Amino acid sequence: MKALLIYPEFPDTFWSFRYALKFIHRKASSPPLGLLTIAAMLPEAWEKRLVDMNVESLDDDDLRWADLVFVSAMSVQKESVKGVIARCRAAGVRIVAGGPLFTTEYEAFGDVDHLVLNEAEITMPRFLEDFRNGDAGHFYTTDQWADMRETPIPLWGLINMKHYASINIQYSRGCPFNCEFCDITLLCGRRPRTKDKDQIIRELDSVYASGFRGQVFFVDDNFIGNKKKLKEEVLPAIIEWMEIRRHPFTFNTQASIELSDHKDLMDMMVGAGFDVVFIGLETPHEESLAECSKFQNRNRDLLASVRNIQKSGLEVQGGFIVGFDNDPLTIFDTQIRFIQKSGVVTAMVGILIALPRTQLYERLKKEQRLLKETSGNNTDFATNFVPRMDYDLLISGYKKVLGTLYSPRYYYERVRTFMKEYIPPKKKKKAFRFRPNYLGAFFRSIVVLGVVGQERFHYWRLLLWTVLTRPRLLPQAVTLSIYGFHFRKVFEKRLG
Repeated sequence: MKALLIYPEFPDTFWSFRYALKFIHRKASSPPLGLLTIAAMLPEAWEKRLVDMNVESLDDDDLRWADLVFVSAMSVQKESVKGVIARCRAAGVRIVAGGPLFTTEYEAFGDVDHLVLNEAEITMPRFLEDFRNGDAGHFYTTDQWADMRETPIPLWGLINMKHYASINIQYSRGCPFNCEFCDITLLCGRRPRTKDKDQIIRELDSVYASGFRGQVFFVDDNFIGNKKKLKEEVLPAIIEWMEIRRHPFTFNTQASIELSDHKDLMDMMVGAGFDVVFIGLETPHEESLAECSKFQNRNRDLLASVRNIQKSGLEVQGGFIVGFDNDPLTIFDTQIRFIQKSGVVTAMVGILIALPRTQLYERLKKEQRLLKETSGNNTDFATNFVPRMDYDLLISGYKKVLGTLYSPRYYYERVRTFMKEYIPPKKKKKAFRFRPNYLGAFFRSIVVLGVVGQERFHYWRLLLWTVLTRPRLLPQAVTLSIYGFHFRKVFEKRLG
């Protein structure tokens, strides 16, 4: 049996880092972890190929070779998914589909031969057993949550690691919070489930054995969901492993804001090699936080919380949203002021959208406010429901936020705010590794940003300030400058 695993293409968004990746000659931020894990669940005797359409083209020869095609995707990949399915149908190859998009919007994909939904540790074995017996059905689902201790190590050998800026692994699923707009609890539940420390070490060993060195992204939606296990078992094991291996990786992840309340946990994460954490800050407007059940962000000084995390040695990347029912007309200026004061350089601001089957979606459906299906992209200057605020004012206000935040003046000002607050961890002794692509990125930044770019004054000012005041942070200054170039290019392209 020949299995072709296809990962559809992402649209060009702030999250793609497309323009930044060109500086280091990488084609995508990270590989398709879900499909690589699915590949490890398939029978060992099967031949397997993986095509990540974000790094290579899907050829007709690939489809002719395959007996079965496995497709997994997120909502934002919907348009590419439709094209993949059409090509598979034309080629006469059977399709097996799963993942977040198909789990929440399966009704839209009736022409897929086999929908294997929810968590594959439970539904994939059922499908494979039926397939082996010649009786595979159309629809496989479950209301149970998988035991992550049974999740296999991804088959890294199916990809070329050199195509990716970072490699991703997963420690936990589920989030104890239940924000109205979020589909994480729908897909993964509210009780955080975790792998054991030995599993994580084996996965780190597998990435290390592949030859990859650099950033490893823990894709957990809330890495600190089980703080006790992290502090007592997992982080100590990672710290020991990193010491033995002489720190071949840096780590980043996603967490909730109460991380700032646990200095011991932040210190352990930094000691393990974490240097970046993404946090859903959403909005400084209390009424909007209450509206979306973002209770963990309420009744706290969000600015102080961000600064606590930055001072621990973790760069905070933040998610922000406009378009809540309780947002006043002043929300756009409020968001700009908050983000500038916070020093959250990578500020991902989106318009509220209603993802299928979320609590928000069901509420708006009852209120008869839904307009259309969503693309899954909350940065495309549109929403899929009737907002309380005038629609045109919402869109123009959102454009003002992005246009301000990603303009060279405001962006570089925010970089300096961050670097003043940030306390980098002590240097670790690392195994020697020469990375010409990163050195090349610096020289390319000089040309693209410092010579021909509209941000050249701000770029040179930042580099001079960094060399004179925070010389250890020069690599971060260059990296953040490149990120700013990407954000501005995406925004300009969206404006047309």
